[in-house]
Amino acid sequence: MLSKYRWWRDAVIYQVYVRSFLDSTGDGVGDLAGVRAGLPYLKKLGVDGIWLSPFYPSPQHDHGYDVADYCDVDPLFGDLAEFDLLMAAARRLGVKVLLDIVPNHCSSEHPWFQEALAAGPGSPARARFHFADGHGPDGAEPPNNWHSMFGGPAWTRVGDGQWYLHMFASEQPDWNWRNPEIGAEFDRVLRFWLDRGIDGFRIDVAAGLYKHPDLPDSDDPEADARTRDSVNPLAWNQPEVHDVWRRWRATCEEYTARDGRERLLVGEVSVPTAREHARYVRPDELHQAFFFDLLSAPWDPDAFRKVISEAMQDIAGTGSTVTWVLNNHDQVRTVTRYGEPATEGSGLGAARARAAALLMLALPGAAYIYQGEELGLPEVVDLPDDVLTDPIFRRTGSRARIRDGCRVPLPWSGQASPFGFTSGAESARPWLPQPEYFAEYATDRALADTRSFWHLYRDGLQLRAALPQLGEGALRWLDTPPGVLGFVRGDGLVCAVNFGTAPTPSPVSGTPLLSSGPCPAGVLPGSTAAWWISDL
Repeated sequence: MLSKYRWWRDAVIYQVYVRSFLDSTGDGVGDLAGVRAGLPYLKKLGVDGIWLSPFYPSPQHDHGYDVADYCDVDPLFGDLAEFDLLMAAARRLGVKVLLDIVPNHCSSEHPWFQEALAAGPGSPARARFHFADGHGPDGAEPPNNWHSMFGGPAWTRVGDGQWYLHMFASEQPDWNWRNPEIGAEFDRVLRFWLDRGIDGFRIDVAAGLYKHPDLPDSDDPEADARTRDSVNPLAWNQPEVHDVWRRWRATCEEYTARDGRERLLVGEVSVPTAREHARYVRPDELHQAFFFDLLSAPWDPDAFRKVISEAMQDIAGTGSTVTWVLNNHDQVRTVTRYGEPATEGSGLGAARARAAALLMLALPGAAYIYQGEELGLPEVVDLPDDVLTDPIFRRTGSRARIRDGCRVPLPWSGQASPFGFTSGAESARPWLPQPEYFAEYATDRALADTRSFWHLYRDGLQLRAALPQLGEGALRWLDTPPGVLGFVRGDGLVCAVNFGTAPTPSPVSGTPLLSSGPCPAGVLPGSTAAWWISDL
């Protein structure tokens, strides 16, 4: 019998960036055994599940998002036996496990791509990818004017003169999903991991996969493809991609029919509007898709209200629930993003990040927390050039969009690096250097301080699980003073956020149930969010 409770609809999932979570071997890189050791910490925090970044065999040109083998574990992170131990531990604790799957592209070291290079032009092996002849004398110009999302052209030439397409780094050739072999191969991959007991997949580049069949020139080739509103429509959001998600949804439903345990598909969908986003979460496609508009919204109550309203109207209207995010492994951390100016986590940015956390946890639907958010970690903005590993920096020479600063390994304990991240000798160095000020954010200190980010998240998650007003459902907007955003959930749970810096009268009398900062009765201080139980 199918489960009556669709756990994913209001789940809170913690994103584990494996290489930066916890290192069990002393090599300075996090691993699956480290994730297993950290599960009790995450259970104590109160999350429903975890999403693991790619741990598959990979040359690590893009930290695992260049996959050489989709059905194994890179020795850097462990092996399949260790993965099975992690799954067993998660199951005992009641923690769901999602894997990150990368269907748009693979590694240039994937056996099929190596076969394509050896086979030559016109071969069936090359038809699995986008190989094409170039333009101009001797085919020396790329087949079209598309640009890579990581900077530079989206084409690389091989020794026999042809070019291959890569919308990201040159080490990440795009699959040709118009070739039926690709769909069949990913059917095999999904079943391999579903048979090992996972609870679902986070799907990388879910609006990609299909490219325009003619590969024509773009009208705006230099558009910043990492911004939702300027993705190349010829390489993104093609109509055929929806057939893939119907096929994957049917596979998940097949497994659910066997044991009543729902498997989740949550997509990284980057499209211009909430209405287009909603097409990906129709009842026979993805269960959910990340709604990035809240993450990208400026710190302004009108902007937040607009994106929340659009999401509730267009996405929740499909029968799915909105999947809220404030951070992930590709974005500047909230504390720094909201700070004016960016600082090491103190002051305005931290206050706004705390308020935003309570706002997100009060919204209807699901929420994803990126590791370190619960510690209030700031972006590490001063990493020297010689330690940067992001392929964006390698391809552009610019630090403007690099992602290393949000991927620095977590601090767990102590006063100096490696802050308990690695269990090796004192000389072991984390793969990215941790700044000295990380001591202020170490997990042991956060757990001991009831005023910390960690306790705010833990208290919010406990109330979210306990109060019937929170989680899935609807909201009703309140009339509030300028600069304040407020809404009611269910039977009288009120959430209000003061986006300004000056205190204002609170919309509800009495002491808050939970607040992101000191909040006396009748007053909502600046840059503060609070929850009340009221008869409003």
